[in-house]
Amino acid sequence: MDLFDYMREKEQEKEAPLASRLRPLTLEEVVGQEHIIGRERLLYRAICADKLGSVIFYGPPGTGKTTLARVIANTTSAEFRQINATSAGKKDMEEAVAAAKAGLGMYGRKTILFVDEIHRFNKSQQDYLLPFVEDGTVSLIGATTENPYFEVNGALLSRSIIFELKPLSKENIAQLLRRAVRDTKRGLGAFRAEVDEDALEFLADMSNGDARAALNALELGVLTTQRGEDGIIRITLPVASECIQKRALKYDKKGDNHYDTISAFIKSMRGSDPDAAVYYLARMLCAGEEAAFIARRIMICASEDVSNADPNALVVAAAAAQAVERLGMPEARIVLAQAAIYVACAPKSNSAITAIDRAMQLVEKDPTPPIPPYLQDAHYGGAAKLERGVGYQYAHNFENHYVDQQYLPDVYRDLVLYEPSDNGYEREIQEYFRKLSVSKHSKKP
Repeated sequence: MDLFDYMREKEQEKEAPLASRLRPLTLEEVVGQEHIIGRERLLYRAICADKLGSVIFYGPPGTGKTTLARVIANTTSAEFRQINATSAGKKDMEEAVAAAKAGLGMYGRKTILFVDEIHRFNKSQQDYLLPFVEDGTVSLIGATTENPYFEVNGALLSRSIIFELKPLSKENIAQLLRRAVRDTKRGLGAFRAEVDEDALEFLADMSNGDARAALNALELGVLTTQRGEDGIIRITLPVASECIQKRALKYDKKGDNHYDTISAFIKSMRGSDPDAAVYYLARMLCAGEEAAFIARRIMICASEDVSNADPNALVVAAAAAQAVERLGMPEARIVLAQAAIYVACAPKSNSAITAIDRAMQLVEKDPTPPIPPYLQDAHYGGAAKLERGVGYQYAHNFENHYVDQQYLPDVYRDLVLYEPSDNGYEREIQEYFRKLSVSKHSKKP
């Protein structure tokens, strides 16, 4: 590094956002994440002993993934190199690996390679790192906001320990904000600012566990608020509310937050909780989820979890899907809410999915047992000679439009696939079969 690089780096540090300047330099300065860096925890012991292997830090933005990597950089005796997967290419990785080999061969010094946003690397880029992680040329620290089990190669996962970082608590955020206001070297202490307690609690709450969002809002407030007559910059609740106008939604339509939220939505409808169903619906809509996608999931739930306990559930869900197409947002939110509430409040049965899954398993096992000849097609020349359709009894010619006739192949003649539940309309289906004296579809006591 020459003089100009050094001066440029110092200037960048000086002009960096508050959240960057205030990053902890030691483990003792880290706030939150006690479940992984508490004094008796594995990660804390490994960092202190400088025996850290390959790890992946996974968690929402602003929870300390890069911070922990920087702390490791400050405490390890190993060479520390950092690349960002959003801009790095294979050449950058080759240079990092070459430097690691040279350091290990010439000085016996290990290298820790920190890859920020590792989920941005494609499969071939991740595969390139694998042999060097495996033979110890580098110890990998990957940071990702996406579920690593979805986004990181299984081979890398098997050679790494995954540490999940949780959103910081309001108390954690408040502690960081107070530190920022007091710190005269890296924080805002030189500005002589004071933050009202209700404003501080508001920022801590509205940041939704994201320390970066809270610190950025505080810095914006301090830099844009005029001093009072006493020379103090006072951050009040109205000022704080202007600086962080909307709660940050932790939702990525391609990530695990997407899957977690839609899963909770479906399980709420299945569990007959309309309040929870509408809540998760609102979370998805506010985060920009496609209304058509939500409508499709409601249709699936109407058939899978309500089924014939209330046949109208599928009718309502299908009508909602069509209405969503024609209306668009914001009116579509009402249609989706109506359909979700209907499905959540409907009696439940999974008899249809049970029946088709049983049938699919049978067909996969034995695809073509003979169909009874009297059920086969008789509408082509020569069918009668082959006794196709001969002996078939037309149900409408009998009392109640029903005749006791075998329809399944002989090998499955006594098989029961559909068992109506005791809920809703399926109770009437049971009663219908009882009247017809078809015991195999009647619920056994």
